[in-house]
Amino acid sequence: MNAEIDITGVVLKTERLLLRPWRESDLQDFYEYARVDGVGQPAGWQPHRSIDESRDILDMFIREKKTFALEYQGKAVGSLGIETYEEARYPELDLADRRGREIGYVLSKDYWGRGLMTEAVRAAIRWLLDDVGLDFIIIGHYTRNDRSRRVIEKCGFRYVRTVSRDAPNARAEDSMEYILEAGS
Repeated sequence: MNAEIDITGVVLKTERLLLRPWRESDLQDFYEYARVDGVGQPAGWQPHRSIDESRDILDMFIREKKTFALEYQGKAVGSLGIETYEEARYPELDLADRRGREIGYVLSKDYWGRGLMTEAVRAAIRWLLDDVGLDFIIIGHYTRNDRSRRVIEKCGFRYVRTVSRDAPNARAEDSMEYILEAGS
């Protein structure tokens, strides 16, 4: 079952990053990377067309209290969301009596290839399993997204299956899905 999540006041520190709640003052940093072609498409969303579009999404991040800003050297360079998963999608995993969530993430193209997202996902895993007490975390990536696949593998997730998912761009795509269970 989906566990309740509220990141209000939560700050996770890694060697190079802070994972923290978004602030209104992050708008320019957010728009700077979200408007770049190639950043959102691997996750299924199109580049932001205006700062107003970024403002609307930033307001949602702040209101919903489940998406971390990834801060690197004083700048917001990405996000990591603790999303609800579709409970009915995983009958073979027998998750009904266990608490879990799904995570998703994006990083500014300017910071790709530095290991920052792996660092961020590992910090989120520790917090979710150790502090929040989740029993499992689900994660997935569209098959064309090799960068996300590498992060997922480095973080120890176990492959479950490949399924067709409706993408936000309105066409179905194959998604590789994984799970990480507490104690594994």
